[in-house]
This record gives sequence, structure tokens and C-alpha cells, in this order.
Amino acid sequence: MSQSSPERHDVIIVGGGPVGLTMALALVRSAPGVQVALVDRRPLEVPRDNRASAIAAGVRRVFEALGVWTVMESRSQAIASMHITDSGTGDLARPLFLRFDGDVAPGEAFAHMVPNQASSAALLSAVADDITVIAPAEIADWSADGPLGRLTLADGRVITAPLIIAADGAQSRLRQRAGIETMGYDYGQVGLVATIAHELAHDGVAYEHFRPAGPFASLPLIGNRSSLVWTETAQDAPRFLAMTPDELAVAIEAVMGSTLGRVSLEDKLMGFPLRLQLAKSFIGPRLALIGDAAHVVHPIAGQGLNLGLKDVAALAEVIVESLRLGLDHGSADVLERYQSWRRLDTASMAVVTDGMNRLFSNDIAPVRALRDFGLGLVDRAGPVKSALIRAASGIGGSAPKLLSGLPI
Repeated sequence: MSQSSPERHDVIIVGGGPVGLTMALALVRSAPGVQVALVDRRPLEVPRDNRASAIAAGVRRVFEALGVWTVMESRSQAIASMHITDSGTGDLARPLFLRFDGDVAPGEAFAHMVPNQASSAALLSAVADDITVIAPAEIADWSADGPLGRLTLADGRVITAPLIIAADGAQSRLRQRAGIETMGYDYGQVGLVATIAHELAHDGVAYEHFRPAGPFASLPLIGNRSSLVWTETAQDAPRFLAMTPDELAVAIEAVMGSTLGRVSLEDKLMGFPLRLQLAKSFIGPRLALIGDAAHVVHPIAGQGLNLGLKDVAALAEVIVESLRLGLDHGSADVLERYQSWRRLDTASMAVVTDGMNRLFSNDIAPVRALRDFGLGLVDRAGPVKSALIRAASGIGGSAPKLLSGLPI
């Protein structure tokens, strides 16, 4: 199609990851007849890796409201409890300082571990017949002129819509083309991710070991399997990435204190640099940023994907309400409502995760003593623990309807 014959849609979403797919599903389920196009530079398909994501209770309600949770749940593991320990370099003992047990509501776990394959398959199946998929496709140019945003693809095809949504990740090309700057810094740390099988049952318990290099989290999956997410310094990470599976298994058992017995690697260890990155604006002319395109936080609290799906709930609500009122859903006023809704929560989580990483990623004796004393106090304060669980679960406050499990 030539540039003289642009293709018109109501909304264009760039990025076919879980955030982009959920955004598409939220729109077509909440506003029947809306024309949504999803553009991705890769073929739109279920990922082949074994990675999984922690989905908080509030975000799980988004999937429930959109009708896809039942499919995901059959392959997911509820987190029944979280045990937090703190240890220094060379410590053999890992005393338990803080334990989160119980549900956010009767029978409702505060989080689930959902394999990325399960979530992607459910979302792709649910949305496939209701959107226009343009993938693989490279974006050559973006512009916003008057009532429409405009994308020019590498093959010369032109697509337009009153609103374009950037869900294309931390290195978002749309954000860069729109001239939206970011603020933040590198942590000098690398996040290491792997899936392990282990000898002993996890009983639905998630473990987080705070160590001088950073946190080491073991998150339960179905069966005697767990997802590992741990932080090492940028200097030490290459050593772990170069290890054989047997060498890694020994290192992992040592870090975990043999909590789960003997372990074995189910997939290749992967590493990614960690940084704090916040877009200075979540919106631009005919443009909204969601997910990692808008914000990247430290994985210490497992909130990265959850923040992106909260973006979806907020943006979908302002778009759908505008469509029902016959308003311009890509106008500056509508997009400002989305930004106002999400900026405080995102900034707060960035501050919390950054502070936690600074507090726990060191081996300074006085600091360790102070933080361990504080963890002990929290562990004995039931109401405080309950409030922390509800906050981490994304429940409460002036939440969008989808986060309450309600249709828009």
C-alpha cells in the first residue's frame, strides 16, 4: 500500500508482548466494534522459553474481567507464603526475618506465578479474531498531525489512528521518535533468570534471600520447579553466565542453603542489565506510553509487569469512556487523565524498589543490623504486614475498574 492510501484504525498498539496484548484485549472486550491494529517487529507467537512472571492479585483480576484467567490459572502456581532472609558474604545461616502468609481475601492468594507461555497463549487466542495484526513489521517513521497519529512502515505502508500506544519496551523507538526523554541510571547490577527443578516440594512458598550483591528470589512453579530471579554485580555476573549447568546447580544450592534440596537447570541462564528508567512524560501528541516504554524498575519486588498491566487498566478505561461519550479518545485532555492516574503510583514504586535495593544490596554490618531489626518489627506487626501485602497485590486506592475485577 502506498503512502497516498493510509490505512485507518481507531487505535494502533506497537508491541505484542503481554502488556500490548492485554491492552488490545481490554479495548475489544470493553468497546465492541473498536478497530485495533497491533504492530510488532517480530512474528506474533507464543514464546519458547520457560520464564514465568509474578502476577499480583489486583492484576489477576484484570485477566478475570477479560475472561482469560481460567485458562492461565490451570498452568499457574499460587504463592501461599513468602519467606525473607538476610545474610552476609560467607554466612552459612540464613535466619528468617520476615514471613508473609495468608490471602488478600478469603481463598485469594496475593500473587500467582504464571508461565509466560500460558499468558501469551491465552491472550493471543482471545484477541486473534478481533484485531488486525501487522507483524513482522518495522516502523520507519512516526508523526502526529492534527486529529491522527501516523506510522510509516519500512515497506512503505502507512497506518493511522487518533491514538497510538507504545508498548514496545524499555528501548521504545516510538518514545524516542516522539522526543520523550527519560531519567534514571544504571544500577551496575545484572538480573539473572533461570528455571530449576528441585528435590523437595516448595509448598507454594516464595523465598527471597537478601545478599550483598542483591536479592536472590526463588518463586514457585507447578510441580517441584521454581523460577529464579537474582541480582549480581555487573563484574560478577559473567562468571555465573559462563558456568556449566552442573556448576550453576552447585552455586544455586549454596545460595539457597539447600532449602529445596538438590537442583538442576531446566533452561539456560539468562542475564539482563538492571536500571531505573522513568519517562519524563507518559504521553505525547496522539501517543501514550505503557509498560516498560514508560517505566523500568528494579525487579526486587517483582512489580515490573504488574505496573505495565496497571497502565493497561487505566488507559483502557479513559479510552473506552471517551469512545462512549463520542469524544476524541486521542486528545491531550483524555491522555492527561491517564498520565495523572498512573504517574504517582509508578513514581512511588520506583522510589520503593530503588530504596529497597540500596538498603539490602550491601554488607555493611550496622546497616544489616538496622534493617534486620526493622524486618523483625514488621514481622510481629500483623496490621502492617496485611497493609504491605494489599499494597503489593495492587488492591485498594482509586484503582481502575479492571483492577477490581469489574468491566469497564
